[in-house]
Amino acid sequence: MMEKVQLDSIDRKLLRVLQRRADISQAALAEEVGSSPASCWRRLKALEEAGVLGPTVRLLNPQAIGKTLDVVCQVRMKAHDVESRSAFESFIVGREEVMECLSMSGEWDYQIRVTVSDMAEYEDFLMRRLLAQPAVAHSASHFALKRIKSTTAIAV
Repeated sequence: MMEKVQLDSIDRKLLRVLQRRADISQAALAEEVGSSPASCWRRLKALEEAGVLGPTVRLLNPQAIGKTLDVVCQVRMKAHDVESRSAFESFIVGREEVMECLSMSGEWDYQIRVTVSDMAEYEDFLMRRLLAQPAVAHSASHFALKRIKSTTAIAV
């Protein structure tokens, strides 16, 4: 388990800004958080080394590229042994349409979020890929009517 990193007020400001605008220049970032560019750079490097900051990415608008169907799929496993779970998790990691996968407590073993173009694409994923996994016993699909909130920003 990763040790919790102690953040001061400038670190928190840096993280809030970067979560909204990862493409901001270091000079503009330093000015916005009230720090010198050199100090800002050192803080960024320290946060990267501590594992607080991951890779820089650009987020896509799914509707703009035709990915209009969001599905939350719950999965129940036949077996819970290490090999079965590992094989299933490797399968999930390799699927581009799976946006998120959580190992769950309770009635369902996993919850995955799938983003695809249409029902036919989801049916193909579900019937020919997911349910074909040897360790999968059952699934339940829930179709999103619309996105109310979608964020990657974590409160700091």
